[in-house]
Amino acid sequence: MAGWLLVDGRWDGLRAEVRRTIDELVSSGRETGVQVAAYLDGRPIVEEQVGLADPATGRPLTADTPVHAVSTGKGLTATVVHVLAERGRLDYDLRIAEVWPEFAQHGKDRITLRHALTHTAGVPALPADITPEDFTDWDRMCAVVAAAEPRWAPGERLAYHAWTFGWIVGEVVRRVTGRRISEVLAEDVAAPLGVTGKLFLGVPAADLDRLARLEDAGLAALMEYASANLPNFDAVAPPAVRPDATIGSRRDVLRADVPAVGTMTARAVARMYAALLGPVDGVRLISPERLRAVSAVAARGPEWVFGQEVAWGLGYAVDEDGSFGTAGSGGSLAYAYPRLGLTVAAVRNRLGAGDGDPMEQLRVLVRDTVARELRR
Repeated sequence: MAGWLLVDGRWDGLRAEVRRTIDELVSSGRETGVQVAAYLDGRPIVEEQVGLADPATGRPLTADTPVHAVSTGKGLTATVVHVLAERGRLDYDLRIAEVWPEFAQHGKDRITLRHALTHTAGVPALPADITPEDFTDWDRMCAVVAAAEPRWAPGERLAYHAWTFGWIVGEVVRRVTGRRISEVLAEDVAAPLGVTGKLFLGVPAADLDRLARLEDAGLAALMEYASANLPNFDAVAPPAVRPDATIGSRRDVLRADVPAVGTMTARAVARMYAALLGPVDGVRLISPERLRAVSAVAARGPEWVFGQEVAWGLGYAVDEDGSFGTAGSGGSLAYAYPRLGLTVAAVRNRLGAGDGDPMEQLRVLVRDTVARELRR
């Protein structure tokens, strides 16, 4: 990959601008470590990283250092579903209770996998007393979700299933394949793409010491503000399990399958999205027809927790320009632009809020530069 980067000089200026930007972010103290990666038509055009994985030891952040990127991991979970659907193992209109009978409690028998992927299942909430220790027990969390009373009928409204998304989708995958969703990701997505050890839902114990150390840079304060000002926030993110640097640093939670969140390198997740758009070194994850289906708007409306108008495809947020992907608390993100043949990922280990959203600015920088060049 690096050799191709050196040969294609069209993107030298873009790489230099990305490097200058992240150098400034780290040298100014706004960031501790940042990775940025982009693929165009299945080939890498940007791969830059700077800073520290662990300031306490001085360990550098390299291109191969995995970073817990919070809800950016929902894109990994969605991708597993689409790979299985491509093979005929899953159908989006499958009623979840058909493979998971316990889920039918309290009238949830009509909820489909499509509802889960579009955050319209009506099961966004967790018990107020849920703990990080509960998160480490897959059977316990699936029982909690199965016993939950729906807030409304499936498809009636859109509510971000911040945590429950992972267990609903993950248990469907387990019931159908007999494998944990983290195993399916590792075996059916990461391995074919050559990114084993760089794309995780549950992180193996042997890999934990390779991870970047997370720091809080305003995210915890934002969570407190949201709790005080958004009446539905604590329902989806109870106080003990807010998606922040604290829970994202717990080794027991990182090791567990919690498929609403994920751990990754920017290069690995950009490569994964590139293989959704088309072949990457001969590997294509889904067909062009399925790509169009999963990236089309499937649900749109005001979102129950935050109140903003949002649009979802099948497991990915969808923008007006046709791009799709997911972002995580604290700023990490990964997106694909089918019209450009472009994918972009930016991950950070200093989880910020109210900081001008530098990862989003990097995404826009890469997108706009590539779009201008392709118009020439």
